[in-house]
Amino acid sequence: MEITGPMLDRFDEILTPQALDFVAALQREFGARRLELLDARQAKQAELSAGGTLDFLPETKAVREGEWRVAPPAPGLEDRRVEITGPVDRKMTINALNSGAKVWLADFEDANSPLWANCVSGHLNLRDALDRTIDFESGGKTYALKPDAELATVVVRPRGWHLDEKHALVDGRPVAASLFDFALYFFHCAQRQLDKGRGPYFYLPKLESHLEARLWNEVFVRAQELLGIPQGTIRATVLIETYPAAFEMEEILYELRDHSAGLNAGRWDYLFSVIKKFRTRGREFLLPERNAVTMTAPFMRAYTELLVRTCHKRGAHAIGGMAAFIPSRRDPEVNATALEKVRGDKTRESGDGFDGSWVAHPDLVPVCREVFDGVLGSAPNQLDRLREDVSVSADDLLSVSETPGDITETGLRNNVDVALRYLAAWMGGLGAVAIHNLMEDAATAEISRSQIWQWIHNDITLADTGTPVTKELVERIIAEELAKIAAQPGYDEELYGQATALFTEVALDDDFADFLTLPAYARMP
Repeated sequence: MEITGPMLDRFDEILTPQALDFVAALQREFGARRLELLDARQAKQAELSAGGTLDFLPETKAVREGEWRVAPPAPGLEDRRVEITGPVDRKMTINALNSGAKVWLADFEDANSPLWANCVSGHLNLRDALDRTIDFESGGKTYALKPDAELATVVVRPRGWHLDEKHALVDGRPVAASLFDFALYFFHCAQRQLDKGRGPYFYLPKLESHLEARLWNEVFVRAQELLGIPQGTIRATVLIETYPAAFEMEEILYELRDHSAGLNAGRWDYLFSVIKKFRTRGREFLLPERNAVTMTAPFMRAYTELLVRTCHKRGAHAIGGMAAFIPSRRDPEVNATALEKVRGDKTRESGDGFDGSWVAHPDLVPVCREVFDGVLGSAPNQLDRLREDVSVSADDLLSVSETPGDITETGLRNNVDVALRYLAAWMGGLGAVAIHNLMEDAATAEISRSQIWQWIHNDITLADTGTPVTKELVERIIAEELAKIAAQPGYDEELYGQATALFTEVALDDDFADFLTLPAYARMP
């Protein structure tokens, strides 16, 4: 195994020979199967683009109709009423663990810009946090863990199956980023977590089928075997954030049943996946501009209610998604609006039967906790609320065209502006960025660029101006929005130049990039 990234301060504590041997063992055993499954994604996409559709699988009907349950909640995961998410930088690690949330999603994926330094230092931060040796100084302020306080349970989200870690090579080829992230955390922290009465827990992103979940389960079994960790110690929550996965929720739980901790409604990537999977199918799968799509849209209600019913039927937690609004400590009006929006979102989720939900900022932990406290009381979850009143068909999940809302020049400009700002930050090393009082990550950037691609390729006319959406129109708006950004403080010409080139490629090329992070990562050192 070869490491081509720089060995920065203390990296030798993470990239030890033994840890790298463990990474290599998993890559050699499971790397080929991962590539086969990525090929299967492409085959399915070709089928959909040719006029196919999505449906519940006839070959797995016995799983859906069978009597089985997932493993009971693991220590530290019984009560998940508030989960805070964020990247694994040192400051966020401390603030998340101190936040009062029950769980911290320690994110190597959409909220993390995958600079080599970010990825490896994230593992140092997690290990230091478990050892309670972590601290951080910035602007004359010192951050440290609260002494003797109960900290949030750590749940790590590795990168998705589609990504490589180009700085780590096994037999001359890049390691799967998902295996790299999983293996380093498991090697260094699994026993540390067990010693604290908890365990190595994970969030699994971007899965598109139960076969991809099966591969993760095989990785878990082998990893536990190699390190002598009892089978079933690992627990994983799967984000249902791709359109195909919504039709395989039960099968995904079944494949991971001995290691399952439930499902999460990953709403932003889900919207991106809806656009991506049916991007050439005209108005049948056309969404209005992104700010007009709410969780009350019929196809989104079907998706979230089916998720709760599926999870509780099988004894698994159902975790709600991220409200994008973030508070402001400087603007009382913005702060009040954010709290109101988040409260409404969490009230809907708790009323639907979710066992907990996500927030992106420590200041939102109290409002989420208050809402779920009002429903749960002293109970740790709502697993006994089976939602047998819910009946969702494939047509319900596919009812995208019933979503109200328009496509306007304002919405087009917002997509361009947000994507440029986010991509500039991402290329500079930041993966979670506050833009116009909303928390943006890779998922929301994906919505912005994929919507524009879809509008161009499906002959869409803007509702407010009557102007057709063309490449030429978008190129003009990119130039105009970039000029506005350039006139503001903090403009970085080099980063915005990279962001503009990247956005132009992924939004305007005739070929649709599966994930904008693929060409973006190729541009990174």
